[in-house]
Order: sequence, then C-alpha cells, then structure tokens
Amino acid sequence: MTDKKINVLQFICSTGFYGAERWVLALAKHLNKDNVRCDLAVTLEQNSQDLELVKHYRKNCGEAFEIPMSGRFDLSVINKLVKLIKERNIDIIHTHGYKSDILGVIAAKKAGIQSIVTPHGFENADDFKLRTFIWLGCKSMKFATKVVPLSRQLCDDSRRHGVKEDKLVYIQNGVDLSEVEEQRLKPKTSYGEEKRIGFVGQMISRKNIFDILDIFNNLCEKHNNLKLVLLGDGEQRAELESYAGKLSHNNKMEFLGFRDDRLELLQSFDLFVMTSTLEGIPRCLMEATAMGVPVTAYNIAGIDQLITHEESGLLAKLGDKETLTEYWEKLLFDNDYAEKLADNARAYVNEHYSAQRMANEYTELFHSMVGK
Repeated sequence: MTDKKINVLQFICSTGFYGAERWVLALAKHLNKDNVRCDLAVTLEQNSQDLELVKHYRKNCGEAFEIPMSGRFDLSVINKLVKLIKERNIDIIHTHGYKSDILGVIAAKKAGIQSIVTPHGFENADDFKLRTFIWLGCKSMKFATKVVPLSRQLCDDSRRHGVKEDKLVYIQNGVDLSEVEEQRLKPKTSYGEEKRIGFVGQMISRKNIFDILDIFNNLCEKHNNLKLVLLGDGEQRAELESYAGKLSHNNKMEFLGFRDDRLELLQSFDLFVMTSTLEGIPRCLMEATAMGVPVTAYNIAGIDQLITHEESGLLAKLGDKETLTEYWEKLLFDNDYAEKLADNARAYVNEHYSAQRMANEYTELFHSMVGK
C-alpha cells in the first residue's frame, strides 16, 4: 500500500434513514482520512427531501452532494454523476441499492473509473414492474469492477445472478455500535408492568410484518400487559396500519414511523422481533443485540450469522408462527433465560462485527483496485 490518497464516492438513491444509509455512515466514519477521501452522492427525489443521511454525513464524515432526479428513474443522473466524478477526481464509485447500482455502474463506465456494488439484500417483490427493475439492478452487478456483499448468503445470491468469482469479494458486515453502547449505559425508562415488544426497520414486503401483527394479537389473548412498538416507514406502512386496525388488540399497537429517539425506544424493548423472509445481515438486529435486548426471528440466511438458536436468541422455521409465538412468550416471561441469551448475543456482535475492522478491509480493497 502507498501513501497516496484514494478518492471514493458513495452513491445511494435514498428515501429514508435505514440499514443501508447507516451502513454507509459507519464505513465512511471509520475510514482513515489520511488514506481515503470518501464523498457521498444521493439522488434528490420527491420523497427524499431533507435526508437525515446527508445531515449526518456532512456532520461526521465529509462532503455530501445531492443530485436532482425527476421521476422514479431519470437517466440524466448518469451524466450528472460523471460530471461530479470528474470534478472530485473520483477513483472508485461505491453503490448501494438497485437504482444506484444501475446508474452508478453506467456512470463509472462513462467516466472511466472503477466501481463497487455492495448488495444489502435481494428483494422478493410481487409487483411485476418492481421485479423487472430489481432484475435490471442485479444484471448491472455483472458490469461492476467488484461486488462486495454483506454476508456469505448474499455472495451465493450474487453468484446466482451471474456475478463471476473473480469479481466477488467478501467483507463481513460491520456497524458503528458506539451510539448504542452510549445509550445502553444510560438509565432505562420504566414502563411498569408493561412488556414492550419492538421492531425497527423498513415496512416492505420482505420484512413480513404481517406475521408480527398476527403473533402479537394472538399473544394478547393470553396476556393483557403487552405493547407492540413498530419503528420505521415504507411502502407497506399504510396497508399494515389498516390491517392492524382490524385486529382485536389494535389499541396496544403503535406505528411510530422514523424517530430521533430510536435508540432510547430500542432500549425500552423487552423483546426485539423479526419475521423477515429475506435479509442480508440486518443492522437493526445487530443494534438490538448490542443494546442487550433479547431477540426472536425466523431462521433465515443472514440472521443465522448473528443468532445461534438457544444460545444467543430463539429462531423458528420460516413461516412457523406457532413456534415463534412460544418463543416470544418464553423470552418475555422467563427473565433469567432471556438475559442469558441477550448477554451472549451482545458479546458476539461486539466481537465479530466491528465497523473499524470492516473499514480497514475496504481500505485494502480500494488500494488493490487502483494501485495507489
């Protein structure tokens, strides 16, 4: 490795402040600024005004640029990206998400620079137009210089989408858990006898939040001191709220959207739940375990890299709501057992998912790609 600085552009078409956005922040924050200058570019769309990502990036990481986009997919963004690449003397563009992968890889080719695509998860959407769009995004990966998935399962998924072995690099996911630890050490707000069950994440189809609503509603038939708190937003939120409104215990369910006090609310949970059908390595789950909150989920790829059944959490077979209901109940009312699993999970995520380790490995990759 030489001492010459590499200029990297992180590019994402963002509509919120979720796992991918927080991942970009964690990476940029932990890169050595003497070796890597890391800029951010985001598309400025109708539903992405005043992005939290941009605010946090400018405060903690570096320069952030907003690129206007008219409509859901505006090809003029490609030439705007090329212009920015040349103005900022960018060596590598690093993309996150189907739309940014398509636009970013084409812009890299036009600008004559190298590109990295990082898949954060592959969507299993029902909508035909969205499936077509996702297909195009997956195809664009094959034209990137390197594809760097967040998990070994996503590496396998990338191979199935036609990515050649010489393009694949596995760098294990990492997160900045310093904010979580800071909140964990603060006094926890008391809610009396109330048992608080929580979810944090996007409200999209692969998160399968309907199962959370069903399990919670059934469990309320046996226990009258439960509360369900859902943090996040997304295209399914209105449908989920409508569905929840028809359930008998809807008065115990709260849809809070995006919240600045997310970590304080996470700390208040007695149980963190997921029912996803498809994941990368979910940041929200890492944060929950780092906070010391017991977790239950379906046993799917990605989640199984964070949680070992009956050692650091409880995992049910995908779609087995009856067993998952039993696991919710076990961790809610067997405090000693729940604490034991939560302690094991916190120790594991802190040891294996360091953001600094991830940033160091990316720095090595950047240097190997451009020869600086």
